[in-house]
Amino acid sequence: MKIKLLKWMGVSALCLMMYGARAQQYQQYHQLTVNDFWGTPRANAGGVVAYTNCTIDFKYQATNRNSYYLINATVNLLLNSNKSWLDRSRVTSQAQLAEILKHEQGHYLIAYLEQQELLRQITKTRFSYNYKYEAMELFNRIDAKYKQLNSDYDEDTQHMTNRQQQHSWDLYFKKRLEFEPTE
Repeated sequence: MKIKLLKWMGVSALCLMMYGARAQQYQQYHQLTVNDFWGTPRANAGGVVAYTNCTIDFKYQATNRNSYYLINATVNLLLNSNKSWLDRSRVTSQAQLAEILKHEQGHYLIAYLEQQELLRQITKTRFSYNYKYEAMELFNRIDAKYKQLNSDYDEDTQHMTNRQQQHSWDLYFKKRLEFEPTE
């Protein structure tokens, strides 16, 4: 079964979600660099200097266990470098570039946290005969949570221009990574 869903992760990040089949280990966290941004900057980006595009590839297979179903899932997070962009013409210093990358790292981290929560929740859930609907509901619930988190991130930081709020979010992200379950 393969279902493709498109989701906006705020102005600075877009993530494409796909449903499909199998089991996977948790993926390593990726630190963004300028080399991750190959795409062409948008002319009408509304002041946004960079854009991060990710794909979460979610595949599953259901197994009947008498009165319930277990879902064996693969959830991969991929950074789409050809769709992610950085307007280098608007970067005036290494310090500014570091701030931009740190902000974009936040968008990537939100997608990473969503991927990790999907893995944990799928593993812990017993599904009924209606597992297709239930899996989609689980995805939609988790997706909505991280869409809102992403929106709050850009709103609070004003796309990184509010340095005090950006610092608060940076600390929040650091703690989330530090205490992120590994299984």
